[in-house]
Amino acid sequence: MSPDAPGQRPARPPLLEVTDLFVSYGAIAALKGVTLSVGQGEVVALIGANGAGKTSTLRAVSGLVKPVKGAITFRGAPLTGLKANQVVAKGLAHAPEGRGIFPNLTVQENLDLGAWLRTDGDAIASDLERCFSLFPRLKERRDQLAGTLSGGEQQMLAISRALMSRPALLLLDEPSLGLAPQVTQTIFRILRDVNAAGMSILLVEQNAHLALGLAHWAYVLETGALVLQGTGADLLASEDIRKAYLGE
Repeated sequence: MSPDAPGQRPARPPLLEVTDLFVSYGAIAALKGVTLSVGQGEVVALIGANGAGKTSTLRAVSGLVKPVKGAITFRGAPLTGLKANQVVAKGLAHAPEGRGIFPNLTVQENLDLGAWLRTDGDAIASDLERCFSLFPRLKERRDQLAGTLSGGEQQMLAISRALMSRPALLLLDEPSLGLAPQVTQTIFRILRDVNAAGMSILLVEQNAHLALGLAHWAYVLETGALVLQGTGADLLASEDIRKAYLGE
């Protein structure tokens, strides 16, 4: 497959830029020179098979793993080498694969932790109500222990907790994993609304059809390397992509 697809990428001010990124776990090379970007207000999807390096890319951006080589910049400032809490303070939030909620804390307490670094009390309260309007079930269960929620509700909580830091860029890792189709459709509808309100999203998603349907731009990773990129619509129409990732 060629590394370029025919569609033109709309010009957007750069928000996140990843250049020649290498990540290793011991002797295993997870990323081999990945270069990608996310523009302001853009949804960018990473698709690929298990082990392709998608999660490693998000973990490197959010400061959870240290790259062997390469540069990561956000709003023109370097992120490489910063700890995860410092990355959050810069305006990125990561909802990880497996959700990563605190099961022994209530829904409300989990959301409060999402705003831990903030001091703008009125805006925090406004954002909390915004999360509850996006996910009414969380409001109904605000005093319930997070570990007793259904899988779909836990994913809603993980996304809302990330939103509570009021990020400019939301990193999402497999938001549909293990969820019923109806719940998945609800979450993707809300992600579309969140993006329409101006938030940029870098999305890793096993459901390539949904991911490409949401994405303005997408990258395909294979064994740690970028092999294809293009608009979501172009990749959805690609025969190679449909065979490899859409089961056609």
